[in-house]
Amino acid sequence: MFEFVTRIFSSSLEEKSSAARKLVALNMQGQAAWTPRNYLALAQEGFAQNAIVYRCVRMVSEAAASVEMQSKNNIINGLLKKSNVDCDFTELLEAHFGFLLLSGNGYIETVILDGVPRELYALRPDRMKVVAGTGGRPGGWEYSVGGQKVKYEQSAHLEQSPILHMRLFNPVNDYYGQSPLEAAAFAVDIHNAGAKWNKALLDNAARPSGALVLSASAGDRLSDEQFDRLKNELSDAHQGVHNAGRPMLLEGGLDWKPMSHAPSDMEFLQSRHAAAREIALAFGVPPMLLGIPGDNTYANYREANLAFWRQTVLPLVRKTARAFESWLGPWVSGDASIQISEDNIPALCEDVGARWDRVSRADFLSDKEKRELVGLSGGGAGEPL
Repeated sequence: MFEFVTRIFSSSLEEKSSAARKLVALNMQGQAAWTPRNYLALAQEGFAQNAIVYRCVRMVSEAAASVEMQSKNNIINGLLKKSNVDCDFTELLEAHFGFLLLSGNGYIETVILDGVPRELYALRPDRMKVVAGTGGRPGGWEYSVGGQKVKYEQSAHLEQSPILHMRLFNPVNDYYGQSPLEAAAFAVDIHNAGAKWNKALLDNAARPSGALVLSASAGDRLSDEQFDRLKNELSDAHQGVHNAGRPMLLEGGLDWKPMSHAPSDMEFLQSRHAAAREIALAFGVPPMLLGIPGDNTYANYREANLAFWRQTVLPLVRKTARAFESWLGPWVSGDASIQISEDNIPALCEDVGARWDRVSRADFLSDKEKRELVGLSGGGAGEPL
């Protein structure tokens, strides 16, 4: 009887996988799941051609990469200082966070030597695809460059993986994340269209579009020769920035009739500023930090910068540190935890000072407990904080 109960109990412990994930596995097993949006188009229209997107991505990625990470494990700590022969860990994180913000997915490869991770590399997300495995989880990855493909296989027990895949939350995809740029795509189009409208306006001598109207006294229509001569004259003598302000000589009963609205009527500048604020909102950057007018959310620049670090940068850094712990932990022995150093961040100096002051005045704590609360190791009773 005891053996029968034991078998039932042990079998129930083995059935610990999600029942819902099995449905995903039945539907996707053995199939490749490509990124749903065109990453190259989003990166070209957004990062490469839009100053707001460019600045937001640079601000978030550079700020997050500047936060120092340390580990008690020598192998992990070495990777956190020098990722590979070409770049240090800060450069790696800048590229990783940039890919994550632009595509919603970030991939980091580890090079294993003698069963130990020795180097880290950030991989472009548009070249990577996830190969579905059993249980609704990734069974591997495939990286394609110049017609050549490299396959990375997931371990049988899903413990050791050569690829770290970080993704932002996506409610409609099981394998890929959704980027802030995708959510702000319409605002990016509006902002870019405004810039192109300005450029076209300058190319046309800063004049609104209109029509040359032939008066009734001049006849019904121009001859073909007159029409061609007039068109060539408008193109050669009145279009382009070099012809700005040149007067137009109308003859033969022609009259100029403007047809478009003025920028003030279209609330042109306001629409561009609204689009810029929407883009900044998607990336978690206060518009005040980008110099966008019309934002009164924060009283001053310091408060906006503090909110940027608290609400955008630090959550991303903490998420990354926990992801590295879970990813590199199975490859190394000992403590694989990664600590984040927030004390050296200029924007948080006042917060750090206030926290140290509160801990110092806590008489019910020992010096060792106080050191641990403020992120310092060591120190015993009787030692100064």
